[in-house]
Amino acid sequence: MASPAIEDQAVRVRVAGKINLTLRSGPRRADGYHSLATVFQAVSIFDEIEAAPAKPGEFTVTVHGDQADLVPDGPDNLAVRAARLLAEQAGHADAGVNLVIRKSIPVTGGMAGGSADAAGALLACSVLWDLDITPDELRVLGAQLGADVPFCLAGGTALGTDRGDRLVPVLSRGSYHWVLAFSDRGLSTPAVFAKFDELGCGNTALEPPQDLLNALVSGDPVALGKALANDLSDAALALRPDLRRVIETGTDLGAIGSIISGSGP
Repeated sequence: MASPAIEDQAVRVRVAGKINLTLRSGPRRADGYHSLATVFQAVSIFDEIEAAPAKPGEFTVTVHGDQADLVPDGPDNLAVRAARLLAEQAGHADAGVNLVIRKSIPVTGGMAGGSADAAGALLACSVLWDLDITPDELRVLGAQLGADVPFCLAGGTALGTDRGDRLVPVLSRGSYHWVLAFSDRGLSTPAVFAKFDELGCGNTALEPPQDLLNALVSGDPVALGKALANDLSDAALALRPDLRRVIETGTDLGAIGSIISGSGP
């Protein structure tokens, strides 16, 4: 994540979207979640979150940019929820904020756009309100909002376990150039996991492929492309069979590897 910039009493943060290089998922647990083992990698598509002072108790959000009409602009907005949670947990009774989100990360596209906005709001508000809070404490709060939020706060390349929110940095050498093909329709994460459960796709082996980790260490894009894997692909393709043609087209045109990122197209 980029460092916050402070201008005219407003704090601006850029937060990167992510892709999942591998995503292993177990069956649905008793608590309703799925155990995951996933390797995240941040990419150079960013949302910008601006936090400006507001009256105590006032939490507003305005959304601009691509697919802004698909993002809630009320209390259900994940960035607003993040700001309220931070104020509550910090005991900051006089907190208030006007948030502005400028979106570039696709909505419901498997790239953690909402989680990135929540992460940006946590960081921007902590600076705006001059809170004494550590990055680890922010990540704990982020995990309460969504499993991808801790990674959006950390960035880089990381292995996520449990719900994907327990992170260990992964050594990654070199640069990787991804061709991202965006669908004009998203997929709901709960719907994909529901189809995943219906199909009985739960994987009992939740270790990320060793060949993928080796490829990252060596900086070998060809080996990395061959090691890409996503246990949610069958569920996503069952809901959107047309996506198979997109993946096949990428391969036909010479892509080293093609994959659905996370649960979205």
